[in-house]
Amino acid sequence: MKILVIGGTRFFGVPMVKKLIADGHEVTLATRGQHKDTFGSAVLRIVMDKTDENSVKAALCGKHFDAVIDKVAYSSNDVRSLLRHARCGRYIQMSSCAVYQSAHTGIAEEEFDAKSFPLQWLDRPSDYALGKRLAERAALEFMDEKNCVFVRFPVVLGENDYTGRLAFYAQHVCTGLPMCIENPDVQCSYIHQTQAGEFIAKLADTDVSGAVNGCSVGTVSQREIVSCIEKISGRQAIFSPSGDKAPYDDTASDTSYDCTKAESTGFAFEQINSYIYALLGRESEKFKNN
Repeated sequence: MKILVIGGTRFFGVPMVKKLIADGHEVTLATRGQHKDTFGSAVLRIVMDKTDENSVKAALCGKHFDAVIDKVAYSSNDVRSLLRHARCGRYIQMSSCAVYQSAHTGIAEEEFDAKSFPLQWLDRPSDYALGKRLAERAALEFMDEKNCVFVRFPVVLGENDYTGRLAFYAQHVCTGLPMCIENPDVQCSYIHQTQAGEFIAKLADTDVSGAVNGCSVGTVSQREIVSCIEKISGRQAIFSPSGDKAPYDDTASDTSYDCTKAESTGFAFEQINSYIYALLGRESEKFKNN
């Protein structure tokens, strides 16, 4: 298939594109040209600024794709500028589990229905969750739901994570910086970058439509994360109400997701324990001698 990938040069976009190439797809990367990629002649490239509709129109004029994978959908206006001009049979949007408006275990896709969410045409709002809800809703103004996929992941972890969120815990424990964690024992879901990328790539070859959750098997708490780093570093974490706010401390309830729909494609999500402690070791090594 001819697949247009919006983004795809960083983090879990890299294993996603590698898998698309390995599966024999003709991949075109659309980026602003600010980050070099390592795909060489295996992909085609176009340069465009998704926040500038004229740029999108010029870049996509006369082109047709079997599918578009949109990793840069942070607002309704992001989606509108793309789908007004992208001619495609299928649209796969990188959404987020942040769209869900309540936290509990076993959250299912139907708990957020994009069709019923009030549409607003906005640039990227400061409220990340609102932006993602609106991005899903906006797609349905241009595409039939049966031709849309909204991929909902929790926090993505991995060796190429540029967000610094996992590194926060390693740095604070290893260097003695105080941190504030209000909900240390809450269990939460995550997914590894390789599985995140490869699952999206697999969706290109399925007839799945609508929202689909994806996450690792099992959950982990911030206390478990901190305890692991303490063992690796030999340092004791410092907790303080006035310390730096921990990045994974955004829910007071155990949170996990029902991945039955994703697993029906034949994709097998790995256990979180198969990678989380190795990642924590890697991050701790960066700071433990400071």
